[in-house]
Amino acid sequence: MTAADAHRAILAVWRIEQPRLITSLARMLRDVPLAEELTQEALLAALEQWPATGVPEKPGAWLMTTAKHRAFDHLRRGRMLERKHEMIALDMEEEQRAMPDLDSALDDDIGDELLRLIFTACHPLLSREARAALTLRMICGLTTEEIARAFLLPEATIAQRIVRAKRNLSESGLAYETPRGEELSERLSSVLEVVYLIFNEGYTAARGQHWLRPQLCNEALRMGRVLTSIAPHEPEAHGLLALMELNASRTAARTDAAGEPILLLDQNRALWDPLQIRRGMQALGRARELGGAGGPYALQAAIIACHAEAEAAGDTDWPRIAGYYAELAAVVRSPIIELNRAVAVGMAEGPEAGLSIVDRLMREPALKSYHLLPSVRGDLLHKLGRYKEARAAFEAAAALAGNKREHDLLKRRAAEAAGATRP
Repeated sequence: MTAADAHRAILAVWRIEQPRLITSLARMLRDVPLAEELTQEALLAALEQWPATGVPEKPGAWLMTTAKHRAFDHLRRGRMLERKHEMIALDMEEEQRAMPDLDSALDDDIGDELLRLIFTACHPLLSREARAALTLRMICGLTTEEIARAFLLPEATIAQRIVRAKRNLSESGLAYETPRGEELSERLSSVLEVVYLIFNEGYTAARGQHWLRPQLCNEALRMGRVLTSIAPHEPEAHGLLALMELNASRTAARTDAAGEPILLLDQNRALWDPLQIRRGMQALGRARELGGAGGPYALQAAIIACHAEAEAAGDTDWPRIAGYYAELAAVVRSPIIELNRAVAVGMAEGPEAGLSIVDRLMREPALKSYHLLPSVRGDLLHKLGRYKEARAAFEAAAALAGNKREHDLLKRRAAEAAGATRP
């Protein structure tokens, strides 16, 4: 294995194991930023040793053992209060008794500890924006670039938020806990947002060679199901779960055998998972029963439900979808929602109507680097027979796309538009 191959393997393992490491260390140390620092030290150790020794059979166990050694070294060097020292020692002893086989435990599922850590990081002491950015970066392993894409903000802005949030979290001494009652309600909306952003990154990856990151989708779904048990009377928890279940039901149809994206209208609907559709519809029904039909997640789930209910693409109730997007736009002011509404309006009323919305959005600063804006514009122009303009739009979209699969798809669409212009 070359050094470059080893580094790629290490980073791939790291993306999977980082949340587990931080979660375990934060539970023991009661210090989330310190837990992150120690996991970074474990990564550096892997980068130094694994190229020469090879990737261990159980890399998660190796990283955790290394991180724990760093934690013990830190405790020995530091001048902690005796009470805190004893508390941590007792916690570690309890953990060792509960988890005698470290190697086996590390390669099991995270369980609910990750969600508890997200609740800790989503404390009202931090701003809403800082909570989400910190959690996605430090706990969920997304890069600053991926988070910036989710919020349509510069990377530098996100980086500053994360630094400030870490400092505030470290200085505040916040408890590592799953809050209850009123405290849970105060944090729940931020936790729902974080879980949804994790799912979205898994559903359509911002960067890399693969369009999908199933592990992130599955982890978000797991946490979404736990949240509905923690907050069974919160309609938006059920709305989010419905949205994720219904979206995830299309996973098998979203890529071909080579991993290339297949757009919604071209998907083989026989591959959509009927069990997940049924679960999603049940969760949406529960959100509505609780009076949350007009909540942002429930409205988005209702949109996806329209697709799930259509046996063929031509049966889709686009006017109804456009109506849902109008309701959603009134609840959440977002240029991305408006762009999605343009697609629905274009399908319901014709491409000219959709294009008029998109052309207004071309002046939206937040979307200037968002590749789907010129992509949608190119699609509408292509339908109108304005192939030269469509080609330019698809080329612009491809230049902005960070994911290789999306870039290649947009280049193919540009080539199709170029071919349509020839006599």
